[in-house]
Amino acid sequence: MRQYERRLPAGAEVQPGGGVHFRVWAPTHPQVAVVVERTCGRAPLEVPLEREGDGYWSAWVDEAACGTCYRFQVNGELLADPASRFQPDGPFGPSQVVDPATFQWTDGGWRGRPLSSAGMYELHVGTFTREGTWRAAEEHLPHLTDLGVTVLEIMPVAEFPGRFGWGYDGVFPFAPTRLYGRPDDFRAFVDAAHALGLAVLLDVVYNHLGPDGSVFSRMAAEYFTRRYDNEWGEPLNFDGNRSTAVREYFVSNAGYWIDEYHLDGLRLDATQSIHDASREHVIAAVAARVREAARGRTTILVAENEPQDVRMVQAPDEQGYGLDALWNDDLHHSAVVALTGRNEAYYTDHRGAPQEFVSAAKYGYLFQGQRYRWQGKARGTRTRGIPPRAFVNFLENHDQVANSAYGLRLHQRTSAGRLRAMTAFVLLMPGTPMLFQGQEMAASAPFLYFADHHPDLAANVRKGRAQFLAQFPSLASPAMQALLPPPEDPSTFERCRLDWRERETHAHWYALHRDLLRLRRTHEVLREQEAGGVDGAVLDVHAFAIRYFANSPADERLLIVNLGLEIAAGAFPEPLLAPPEPGTWRVVWSSEDPTYGGAGTPEVVNGDGWRIPGEAAILLAPVARDRSESQEGIRGRHRT
Repeated sequence: MRQYERRLPAGAEVQPGGGVHFRVWAPTHPQVAVVVERTCGRAPLEVPLEREGDGYWSAWVDEAACGTCYRFQVNGELLADPASRFQPDGPFGPSQVVDPATFQWTDGGWRGRPLSSAGMYELHVGTFTREGTWRAAEEHLPHLTDLGVTVLEIMPVAEFPGRFGWGYDGVFPFAPTRLYGRPDDFRAFVDAAHALGLAVLLDVVYNHLGPDGSVFSRMAAEYFTRRYDNEWGEPLNFDGNRSTAVREYFVSNAGYWIDEYHLDGLRLDATQSIHDASREHVIAAVAARVREAARGRTTILVAENEPQDVRMVQAPDEQGYGLDALWNDDLHHSAVVALTGRNEAYYTDHRGAPQEFVSAAKYGYLFQGQRYRWQGKARGTRTRGIPPRAFVNFLENHDQVANSAYGLRLHQRTSAGRLRAMTAFVLLMPGTPMLFQGQEMAASAPFLYFADHHPDLAANVRKGRAQFLAQFPSLASPAMQALLPPPEDPSTFERCRLDWRERETHAHWYALHRDLLRLRRTHEVLREQEAGGVDGAVLDVHAFAIRYFANSPADERLLIVNLGLEIAAGAFPEPLLAPPEPGTWRVVWSSEDPTYGGAGTPEVVNGDGWRIPGEAAILLAPVARDRSESQEGIRGRHRT
């Protein structure tokens, strides 16, 4: 019997001595064949597969090679490979053999980025540039390093039908979509990112498969289960009959991205919809496989988890799943309410009050098991013992921008002063900060929901999207519903492409984000934020303070955030505002700096007490009372 080498349990793999080994899971079919397409008028080559154990079929085909297109014949039907590495003509065309060994990597010395120093940036390849390709996105990587970003989070790229989409309805989890380029274009993007010191994470969807173009159910009904509910689609079978191969498929997919694309980690979508009652949850198995595939490189695993379950980031020996971080929706919701004054739908239980921001800085999640009125039940889990870096904090992401009227960015929904102040808080508070593409330059492009489907499915998607947004009373009226951009309309997609000229025309917003990320990165007390490293106090109905503690009193900082009117106070009976002895506070950074479009900042602490500008964030540092301001300088106007 010929001995073959495989990297993955299924799919087509080029063999060192020539030919390709094909393997597919089809447990209930009586026979399976691989059909290799031929060119120059020659007929396709059909090769029967041999049955293995556990429902697998395989064959070695000498005539196949890298670049060969093929399908599997099952029940008289030609189907693409569920483990296809590339679909050059989309989900309804043949699969293509890809040899990952042909790409010449240059990142041999790359060891990854730790989460503790991460400044994250979420992007959608199709709208990040006008061209919407990996090659075009690669050209903007130096801009992201200049901004201070260290970790990219790429929205899903698994192959999906149509000309555009968010990527969450992928149907070939191993195949990067042909819309953005070929697989080696993706590899080149990652290689270039590593050369600039950027880690790259990929958003993956292990909770469902898309509604159109999937071959999984025709290969094996056991890929899916009816034991659970899933609002996104048919639940995947991770713990039922014949689930071993299903688990193997998705766990190997996680390792595949780390191994064959040198990615630095994954973001797991909607983990609350990944159901598994096995002894080892499939999420924990995914985490273990990612660490193994990295071979000592630092990896980062992030979860989206609507119930806010900290088991995701607890260690396996604590009955956790071993991930690194969780998106923090609570902070986002409070921030949006404070900035816009709207608290409808899932914002209902957030008031945007100063205490919410103090608590978020100290504890991460705001709901940790108490009743959540919007859902009529308890929400969240206790965060004690969870390090601050485990919470990914953001003001914008793809979902939340798209869930506003017309996909508007926050700078279009609030005042510039309030947004500058809130941006300072989120980028300097404990946790891992994340920006959404274009946020750093106040992009005029909206981010809308777009999905290109065939007419019948498009009509259902459009209806479903309108029903989802109707949870917001302001979007539920017939007049507003009629204005919602149709997801299937190409113009909806086109409107979302970034205009990179705005990096210059909106230079004050870019400078704000760049300087804040630099401030966080270069000052230890802002960068190395551990549990208990900060405390906070409410100063006024719209104002609060965050105190950063350090071993050396000279390194301590005080952040004042005022989202309301200017405050003049002779004194505050609050010990967190007391400077280290003997000394006082001096302004070292202000969101009202004219560089950011601000109106200037008077000295906040003077002989008469405090004068806190309205709609501003001010960072203060301790100085001896007899020292001049120039003795505490960094880069002239910004001193840390």
